[in-house]
Amino acid sequence: MKRVVEKGKRRIRRKKHIRKSISGTAVKPRMTVFRSSRNMYVQVIDDNAGHTLASVGTLEGSFKDFKNNVENAGKIGEAIGDKLKALKISTIVFDRNGYLYHGIVKSIADGARKSGIKF
Repeated sequence: MKRVVEKGKRRIRRKKHIRKSISGTAVKPRMTVFRSSRNMYVQVIDDNAGHTLASVGTLEGSFKDFKNNVENAGKIGEAIGDKLKALKISTIVFDRNGYLYHGIVKSIADGARKSGIKF
């Protein structure tokens, strides 16, 4: 149990370090990823105004039956990319939220790039 707690503390430490240099604006918002053992969520945030522009998660709509894996993460990334295109946003800042850039996090980013979003 101690190892799990330490792992979470290290992620929070990385997250704070990353957030010192990353900030989203209305023109170039911040896309953040959160993943748990069962679900994954993506939010696009305007930090200046302090509100969420778009979000997609595995607990809503057609994604409810998705398992937490790399294939489905790509589909989540494409869905958030389509929502951003509808909002006429083409460039974002990617916030991996302290997670390592591989697996699900990388697949979400690749899915967003596939739908035409630039990082």
